[in-house]
Amino acid sequence: MPASRERDLLVKAARLYYQENYSQQEVASALGVGRSNVSRILAAARAQGIVEIRINDPAGRESHLEERLQAAFGVSACRVASARAGEPALARVGELAAAWMLETVKPGNSMSLSWGRTLQAMVRAVPSEQDLAVEILPLVGGLSSVASEITGEELVRELADRLGTSYQRLHAPALLETKASRDILMSEPPIHSVLDAGRKSSVSFVGIGAVGVGSSAAIMQSLHLSDRDRAAFEAARPVGDVCARFFDEDGNPVHGAVQDRVLAVSLEDLRRIPTVVGVAAGAEKVRGVLGALRGQYVDVLVCDTTLAEALLAEAAERSTAQR
Repeated sequence: MPASRERDLLVKAARLYYQENYSQQEVASALGVGRSNVSRILAAARAQGIVEIRINDPAGRESHLEERLQAAFGVSACRVASARAGEPALARVGELAAAWMLETVKPGNSMSLSWGRTLQAMVRAVPSEQDLAVEILPLVGGLSSVASEITGEELVRELADRLGTSYQRLHAPALLETKASRDILMSEPPIHSVLDAGRKSSVSFVGIGAVGVGSSAAIMQSLHLSDRDRAAFEAARPVGDVCARFFDEDGNPVHGAVQDRVLAVSLEDLRRIPTVVGVAAGAEKVRGVLGALRGQYVDVLVCDTTLAEALLAEAAERSTAQR
């Protein structure tokens, strides 16, 4: 049979079966073929891309992207928020992160938070008047360089209120003028004990920043680095940060003045937490999230469709370049 006639047959069969809801017997009668041939025709239509089946999860998840991300990056779980017209991706990502929290975190666990707008979206998606007996802990000091409602201290308090549970405060700034002043504060028992509790938490939720974007850019501006320190920082080629701790594209920590002046848990501390959930939205975060994944700072990823697709495209490009 000529290719054009075969293609026409596949298209007609597919339209009758998938759009007109004909049974396979009715398709066979309409096309003048045996019923046993119809299943082979429909399979060929799918194989040739004439038919594409898409499943829309009522929960607003893109399961096919979740599976691909897990395979590509080895995370233990993944949630990808479907795009919805007129609804910000950040809100959808926050909803999925909140749902994962409420499904997974158990009474008696301790839960720690970093800061940022994605975590704010997550916290706001948690229904009020919950009853979850966990302790909420901060991972990083206060940040005067960003809006107060997205700082770790505020998010810890708000989440504890929504869950009807207890929390600890970290009465210290995240960014200090010198390493010496940072070290003095971190040695203070009230501050050391809170950070140590955060290090020992059962599960952690962290926002992932990208250098030069949003709050990550605000951190750098607030540090007022000297020309020498800034040049050294940029020479290390940082791509992103978690808890104001910066890393390069392979996830290696960026040492120097920026790291020395931050009051927060370290990247190595994060690796020791049993489950770290990274929450991010937007394709502009792709380099930062890639670095966090390659550094193995994140065990679970919650993101949106555009970021998921950008991550997979970058991973495929790197794989091709390494062949």
